[in-house]
Amino acid sequence: MAGSVLRLADIGFGDAATLLHRYGLELQHVADGEPIPGSYWGECEAGIIGHVVHARGDTPVHSLLHEACHLIVLPPERRAGVHTDATESIDEENAVCVLQALLADALPGVGRGRMLADMDAWGYTFRLGSAAAYVERDADDAWAWLQARGFVDDARAPRIPAGD
Repeated sequence: MAGSVLRLADIGFGDAATLLHRYGLELQHVADGEPIPGSYWGECEAGIIGHVVHARGDTPVHSLLHEACHLIVLPPERRAGVHTDATESIDEENAVCVLQALLADALPGVGRGRMLADMDAWGYTFRLGSAAAYVERDADDAWAWLQARGFVDDARAPRIPAGD
């Protein structure tokens, strides 16, 4: 089941690095087989340290976006101190799940539908039984959290910073 999710090697490093750079983050490539620095879950899961997201080619795209979104939503002064675990806030965690689905549309070959399906395949759990049902019908608190902090607009579209 988990093997069927989209991996960083499937979409290419450059597009993901460009998206993260727009938020002031760096995507650091980790060599195949090497441990991923700052990975909370270990194995192939993305890691975070400060403003850097660490990933290998076998890192699931959902993991890369999830961890990146944790850094994206943090104020710079908190982001600087992050190592491995970004939050203890349920509200922030919920908002990150929604934001990662939104940002998937900014990555060629990914998209929101694939992101939500991969979240389900990997084992994310939601009250309504799926990531899509959560985002569409059960995430009002997460949407409000994102909107209050300027990460989405009134139409629930992500506010992605302009590139250089």
